[in-house]
Amino acid sequence: MITKEELRQLLKSTETYRIERTVSTGNKDKFSEAICAFSNDLPGSHKNGYLIIGAEDDGEIKPGFKVTDALLKNIAALRSDGNILPIPTMSVDRFAFPEGDLLVCEVQPSPMTPVRYRGRVFVRIGPRRDIASEDEERILTERRTANMATFDVTPCLRAKLSDLNVDMIRNGYLPKAVDADVLAADNRSLEEQMASVGLYDMDSHCPTNAAVILFAHRPKQFIPGAYVQYVKFGGNDKASDILNERMFTSCLFDLLPKLDTFTENSVVTTRPVPVTAFREEQVVNYPREAIRELLLNAVMHRDYSSNMPIRYYEFSDRLEIMNAGGLYGKARPENFPHVNDYRNPIIAEALKNLGYVNMFNRGVSRVKELFKENGNPPIDFNVDKITVFEVVVKPNSEVKKVKAGHKGRKKLIPSQTEFNKLLQYCSVPRTMPEILSFMGYSDRTKFRNKYLKPLLDDGKLAMTDPEHPRSSIQKYKTV
Repeated sequence: MITKEELRQLLKSTETYRIERTVSTGNKDKFSEAICAFSNDLPGSHKNGYLIIGAEDDGEIKPGFKVTDALLKNIAALRSDGNILPIPTMSVDRFAFPEGDLLVCEVQPSPMTPVRYRGRVFVRIGPRRDIASEDEERILTERRTANMATFDVTPCLRAKLSDLNVDMIRNGYLPKAVDADVLAADNRSLEEQMASVGLYDMDSHCPTNAAVILFAHRPKQFIPGAYVQYVKFGGNDKASDILNERMFTSCLFDLLPKLDTFTENSVVTTRPVPVTAFREEQVVNYPREAIRELLLNAVMHRDYSSNMPIRYYEFSDRLEIMNAGGLYGKARPENFPHVNDYRNPIIAEALKNLGYVNMFNRGVSRVKELFKENGNPPIDFNVDKITVFEVVVKPNSEVKKVKAGHKGRKKLIPSQTEFNKLLQYCSVPRTMPEILSFMGYSDRTKFRNKYLKPLLDDGKLAMTDPEHPRSSIQKYKTV
């Protein structure tokens, strides 16, 4: 971080392309645009940029200006609120002078340019901040290629554009990654547009590994370990009988929603637990949002150069999620989970753009909160292994009690989410085949007993022809 003496000199510096002075304290957009522009370092100076709050345009400190703890926290939070992508490298500090305080945000040039704020690439043109032109963005894209080090941004030489779901990229991803006005005015080729977000290598004329992992028709063809292996064991070790096994091999754009639905329907279960002689409470074995977050972390942080898949193993007494690649970069066992780093910055950026990640560096904290709220034991993060990262979670203790005390007598019932999903779908009368297809079931009898009968008995669902319950034209409607 800059020293107090260096800051005094910087206030009067003529290097306006790397200094932004302001006395405003609440203009979040202005601050974020400045951080984005400093990260892009269009002149290629390799010098840090400085957002200085509390200084006038002429470099004088605003008399009596005070930097509060709240202001420090608000500026620091701009780093990881998910709006500046890839995440900038920056530090924030307060400096006290006789005239008043200064808040200094020091921003390092990013090796992963172009950096965007809410889909727009901002750069510094002397003292002025502006949106990058196509040529300027091309310069930043070429610089990223020259600096590339991570696996996800390297070219996948065997892949072609035809190996990707181009419609998905053009219509499903780019509108979320790039500001709508910028995209509408962008006359470049699709390859150049993809290159600007790290999905295409213009020198090698092929997609990057990130593009293959995110959008390929068959990613496993190019990256053998790019899939999730789910196994359900009948006991508490791998020698137990295998009760269920699935491989999720599609690109992340398709895989993540499928994995989420599978977890909700097949892994997360609800059991009735007696509270009084006449009342029961529904207890969930694992909070779905927490499992979803752990799987997202595995997908985002795994080492894709390894042939090992993500292992999603369900035992009778726990879940294990393991991915290739231990803690990365600045993250160490002694500072986990407070310090994070990104093995796959392009994939992390894409997951944010697609809405899977809301804020960076909050995943582990959020998971711990969700498990605690659900009554699960503390999570076991195995961060000491060098080549893999493993998470072990155990079910809600009340579920284990029910399993032990009512084995063979109680059956798992669907979650309230599934019932609500069915009731919402049947707001318009639906036939049994339509309902089965929508809910993803094939066994009519099991589905009737598990879903329809409870809702019919409860008066939440009704037949359109109750006098002929087995009629081939029978429909069901939400009451």
